[in-house]
Amino acid sequence: MIEIIAAGPLLTVQDAGRPDARRYGVPPGGAMDTFALVAANRLVGNLPGAAVLEATAGGVVLHFSRATLVALTGANLGATLDGRPLAAWTAVRAAAGARLHLPGRRERWGARAYLAVAGGIAVPPILGSRSTSLSGGFGGLDGRCLRAGDRLPLGTPTYAATLAFGQHWPAQGRPPYQPCPILRLIPGPHLAWFAPERIAALAATTLRVGTTSNRMGYRLDGLALPYRRPCSLPSLGVIPGVIQVPPDGAPILLMADAQTTGGYPVVGVVIGADLPLAAQLLPGDELRFTFTTLDEALAARHAQAEALAQPLDRDEGDLLSSLAGA
Repeated sequence: MIEIIAAGPLLTVQDAGRPDARRYGVPPGGAMDTFALVAANRLVGNLPGAAVLEATAGGVVLHFSRATLVALTGANLGATLDGRPLAAWTAVRAAAGARLHLPGRRERWGARAYLAVAGGIAVPPILGSRSTSLSGGFGGLDGRCLRAGDRLPLGTPTYAATLAFGQHWPAQGRPPYQPCPILRLIPGPHLAWFAPERIAALAATTLRVGTTSNRMGYRLDGLALPYRRPCSLPSLGVIPGVIQVPPDGAPILLMADAQTTGGYPVVGVVIGADLPLAAQLLPGDELRFTFTTLDEALAARHAQAEALAQPLDRDEGDLLSSLAGA
């Protein structure tokens, strides 16, 4: 059992989401940073899409009622376990009664940290997933953000968990997390609706994540993309990564909890391999775009899949560097 002592601004249960429920109009949801989700689960011997805790921006304190194996990936939120720095991207034992504290961002980038526990978070699945759908009000724990006093059941660890202690995910096998990431775009179907110089500006302007952004999408400040002429579209299918442009010209980057259809022009789609970089942005953070090709997008996806499947070991150098905070 995990007890929530403090929950911070947005602590939820997330897993691989509900992609198969999109046909019913249900947002796919799930972890914003899917790379960090899979890596955390692999480190503790879980299936890749097992339920974890997604902590946004920090302010989290957790209590473990029994000894367990844990791994923390994603953003550096200053994690400590019983007052000592917790090695990130590493399988670590948490004793019965241990407390995990995530105060907040410690680097110039990073929004979300992912805590995997051997056996996973065992809330009931709904529509094939344990992830929290905040817009739908279901999944996770009562379809809401976690709060102080909540208790979360844990599943039974797999045999792989007994062999996982000390496994470390090397830095060179992680996404290139950084301040102001450059996100690669595949051109969208509605480029002709915008002046060519505006499209060129999209790839040359530093944009900022707006204050009204959330898990559904980021409203981007710093560039207006007005339509060349009045227009209307029938609704079409959209996915996380799509950049829609509403009539006010302010681009919106759709994220994990995005709706399944939309009627705004689509100027581009962030490639899947770069969405973990976008997931680590908070309001006020900056980003840039650059256009790319479908071939490059597929190659990047393949490289990411290989990184997620890399063998893990307990190389002494990696382990010592992880314990030092690398």
